[in-house]
Amino acid sequence: MAGQAQQVIETFWRIQDDGDYTKLAPLFAPDAILEDPIWGRYEGREAILGFMTTMAKEMGDGKITFTVDEICGDDHTAWARWTMHTDDADAAPRSGVGIYKVREGMLTYYRDYMDPDTES
Repeated sequence: MAGQAQQVIETFWRIQDDGDYTKLAPLFAPDAILEDPIWGRYEGREAILGFMTTMAKEMGDGKITFTVDEICGDDHTAWARWTMHTDDADAAPRSGVGIYKVREGMLTYYRDYMDPDTES
């Protein structure tokens, strides 16, 4: 049976699928930390909201979408394997993994890891 962390991350992905990343901010605890391999580290819900605002614009402008391939978690931690897609016919999908910590139903830590770009 899925734990609380997995349930939070399943909600995270349902919201993200709509493309408005700013709606993800309320899932984060006020003192949460988000680490992105490209954009850097963000501490606190307000900083994370700023990052999500940037992501909404950048992903929309670049016509980049994500699909979640698998989610697994208990009451405190979860991970999700995902794939990034673009409208660029020459660009191959890119895979990655997100790791998450949850406390009292809120994200306290989130970090993504991406596979290397194979087109370089």
